[in-house]
Amino acid sequence: MKILYGVQGTGNGHITRARAIAPKLKEAGAEVTWLFTGRPRNDFFEMEIFGDYQWRNGLTFQTRHGHVHYLRTALYNNLLRFIHEVRTLDLSGYDLVVTDFEPVTAWAAKLRGIRTVGIGHQYAFGLDIPVAGADFMGTQLLKYFAPASLGLGIHWHHFNGPILPPMIETPLTDNSHNPRKIIVYLPFEDIPSILRVLKPFTDYEFHVYHPGGPVAMTAKTSHIQVKGLSRQGFLVDFADCGGVLCNAGFELPSEALHQGKKLLVKPLHRQMEQLSNALALDQLQLGEVMHDLDPEIVARWLAAGHSPTIHYPDVAGAVTQWLMRGALEIEQTWIESVWNRCERSS
Repeated sequence: MKILYGVQGTGNGHITRARAIAPKLKEAGAEVTWLFTGRPRNDFFEMEIFGDYQWRNGLTFQTRHGHVHYLRTALYNNLLRFIHEVRTLDLSGYDLVVTDFEPVTAWAAKLRGIRTVGIGHQYAFGLDIPVAGADFMGTQLLKYFAPASLGLGIHWHHFNGPILPPMIETPLTDNSHNPRKIIVYLPFEDIPSILRVLKPFTDYEFHVYHPGGPVAMTAKTSHIQVKGLSRQGFLVDFADCGGVLCNAGFELPSEALHQGKKLLVKPLHRQMEQLSNALALDQLQLGEVMHDLDPEIVARWLAAGHSPTIHYPDVAGAVTQWLMRGALEIEQTWIESVWNRCERSS
């Protein structure tokens, strides 16, 4: 089977999911051409697993002071260039087109009448899941940004729909957790704002991963390390940390739950997906939420115990087998069989 697999690269969550399924597809004998969009090509890093991947500009989101800025997003994206990328994308020779919220592959297939499978967290939003912060723009973005003929959603709960558990990249480790070591990944927040919140907690060790990197750190402190983005460095620090403070995306909180790290999320303002994720985490009692960088909430969270641990099964393997069968029909019994392999402990 020859597959064109599009991945949205604005953040790292979609790429993390792609890293989880890439080796499974290869083992199954699929010939996969990966296509990434959403950031400059030079800003992708450690992409060897994807081989000779394709790149397009695609579309992306612009943020300011921790929230999505619709005007800046509209001004930043070149619609004519996007239309050209959609029209000139060669889909010939592929047996299947898959999109993880990637708009170039999604729209190229849609305009040519080619059936497309959408796999990702965003495809759960067409179902009856917890939703917060819904507005016209947010709803339309989720609906039309990367449309698919068949959507296979991914979430922390099935909500009685065709939704699978998270695809986890990192294997379970035997490392003991250091409760005073905290990973911080808030790429849409200003580094000075992050440092102001963390500075009082000198009894803890914070590893702050940020696109701005260490050059942006204006005041060195013994308990805060600001680091540039590095997958390998992040995995090393993540392995034995006791907690994760991050925006309310999907993949990193999923990895934290899988590894038993306590979780505090700060959703982007006016971002429907992240606000909804925060609501789901709260309703499912899987993590703590703060809507602003609040040192009082951070203090309570640091002093609190651990979050629940959910060991997710090999979802990437299950999805690969489903894709390779070629029928592309979502049976509820299959969904239930995958969820039945999850193991939760408090």
